[in-house]
Amino acid sequence: MQIVADRRQLHKIPELDRNLPKTMAYLRQSLQGLGCQLFSPIEGSLCAYFDFGAEKTIAFRSDADALPITEVSDVPYASCHVGQMHACGHDGHMAIALELARRISTKKTLSRNVLIVFQPAEETTGGAKDLCESGIFLYYNVEAIFGLHLWPGVTAGEIFSRRNEMMSRSCEVKVTITGKSAHIAKAHEGIDAMAAGVEFYQRVRALEQALPKEIFRILNFGKFQSGAVCNAISGETRLEGTLRAFQDEVFFSLRDGIRSIAEEVEATTGCTVTIDMNDGYPAVMNPPALYDKVRTLVDFQELEAPSMITEDFSWYQRSLPGMFFFLGTGDSPALHASNFDFPEEILLEGAKFFEKLAEAYQ
Repeated sequence: MQIVADRRQLHKIPELDRNLPKTMAYLRQSLQGLGCQLFSPIEGSLCAYFDFGAEKTIAFRSDADALPITEVSDVPYASCHVGQMHACGHDGHMAIALELARRISTKKTLSRNVLIVFQPAEETTGGAKDLCESGIFLYYNVEAIFGLHLWPGVTAGEIFSRRNEMMSRSCEVKVTITGKSAHIAKAHEGIDAMAAGVEFYQRVRALEQALPKEIFRILNFGKFQSGAVCNAISGETRLEGTLRAFQDEVFFSLRDGIRSIAEEVEATTGCTVTIDMNDGYPAVMNPPALYDKVRTLVDFQELEAPSMITEDFSWYQRSLPGMFFFLGTGDSPALHASNFDFPEEILLEGAKFFEKLAEAYQ
């Protein structure tokens, strides 16, 4: 099948961030002759516009960048670029979008024009935000945008989605607590950064655990380092963790709470507490009105709980209505694993799903 051939060719040439010359060349060559307008609104991107003479347009997005991971695989289509790999399934996403383009090109009429967007920098700086700021969705009067992600752990070949919470907002939390080291025999001469770190950790965890159980969120730490030797009070503690949530008010409330706790720990312990956090990508939230509309047009499975992983598709949803889906890969290796792969027959299911949506949307 051509969709499988596309996936394998793209898998061989993974490229990073916005520097995607081979990837874009392959996509452009594949799309030429399909009767669509091709253009590149930002570096490392490619868009294919199919004009059916309609007043409005719907868009379909595929991410195109890879990861700085060395592939561990003996498949004949393994990465030819050392230290780079499509370990997140973007090669599959692009193959689905190319197959969708071929199918759209055969249609004589649709109620909406179709814009297919190949986007860079999903794994790094958020190419979706730049595409929104380019003005293309306003220029082509795009009323809705759709995207999907290959997803391990759910039924292979099945499409899943859910109303509202789909994928979380996330930011790293890095904490440095500076005290004063002293010999344990003279502990009173020091300022114990380890004790301050324990207090900070316990209070931040209590902050998160005080929220109602029905609110999806994570605030936890995976790294805690303190001290240098067994017989000296620690002069420095470092914690690294993650904050994830869906509603902005929950995310920013927890972030503000972290900073307040840091100030209080400083006041009570005498340590200096430095916090490093960023805004991260917004959460992917499927708007109820669009979700309900799509539910009447195409069949898909209901996802029981959202994912706490992030996706920059959320930037599209900040600019226009957008809905995101998962395409199950079954019992495949995890995303971002050096041996990630999936059953290639599922790709056709993704293309068929988007084709049906394009045909039924009005």
